[in-house]
Amino acid sequence: MSIENLEQIAQAMVAPGKGIIAVDESTSTIKKRMEAVGLENSEENRRKYRQLLLTAPGLGEYISGAILFDETIRQKTDDGRTMVQAMEAAGIIPGIKVDKGTHPLAGHPGEMVTEGLDGLRERLQEYAQLGAKFAKWRAVIKITDDTPTSAAVEANTHALARYAALCQEVGLVPMVEPEILMDDKDSTQDLDTSFTVHKEVLQSLFAQLELNDVMLEGLILKVSMVIPGKYAAKEDQVDPEDVAEATVRVFKHAVPAAVAGIVFLSGGQADQQATEHLNIINTMGPHPWPISFSYGRALVSKALETWSKDQTAQYAAAQKTVVERAKENSLAAQGNWKKK
Repeated sequence: MSIENLEQIAQAMVAPGKGIIAVDESTSTIKKRMEAVGLENSEENRRKYRQLLLTAPGLGEYISGAILFDETIRQKTDDGRTMVQAMEAAGIIPGIKVDKGTHPLAGHPGEMVTEGLDGLRERLQEYAQLGAKFAKWRAVIKITDDTPTSAAVEANTHALARYAALCQEVGLVPMVEPEILMDDKDSTQDLDTSFTVHKEVLQSLFAQLELNDVMLEGLILKVSMVIPGKYAAKEDQVDPEDVAEATVRVFKHAVPAAVAGIVFLSGGQADQQATEHLNIINTMGPHPWPISFSYGRALVSKALETWSKDQTAQYAAAQKTVVERAKENSLAAQGNWKKK
């Protein structure tokens, strides 16, 4: 695939008023979410649930792309189409999670590194043949009194850069996701600490991307907002405007203007909180990059809860719910959302 095609796909992923839905939970993660609402974590239930989301009428008006799990990209809808075919019919770009998850970083207790580079070139080639147009790799950075260490930051950003280079080699747009945890039980950091760590991680990431000759115009950054930790002291909690200001400031320090776009993960924020922060950030523009969303829980949690009450009778209602959430965040991505 040419450089121009990579740029075209990346730009379509962050088209005005559109965001990305994340339905790439691992089997263990989706097990927790399904069991929390009383559903069995069977392959068929996972297929039905993801079909419900990806075929919701009107979703493509607000959603540009969807990140899939390996299982999902191989599944079919009730009418016999592949999930990819159903998405393409709705105008939704297929993406795929390709990392192999986090593992303990040797020599650094409590810190993690994402693995999955071995055999990645061949996996990416297969996913491209299955219809994927972009991929995602998530690194996890934890803030405590002693972490993150420089070793953990460098190990994770180096892996992200190698992954991104391999993606572009086979014609997939890389979505790089250095997530700074905000809802871990040890997440007690204040806003200033969150800012400092975000800046360090992003500067390391873009240095590694440059070393690996990754074309920024064909790359999407998925990142957490600069917020205090979920368990920060009460006096360290801040207003939404403070979150927006700190987030934009760290981007201006650390994210090159050539990047095709930035999308946020919700990072354990409440649904409306994630939307409000996104909206304020976009009212502060114009920015050098499109800034949108790539939410999972903040888009789909209500839909899953609705569907779980009666998988047949509540199917349409659950689909309507996810489209409504997508529309709210579409408005926020344009700075036009109004708090109810």
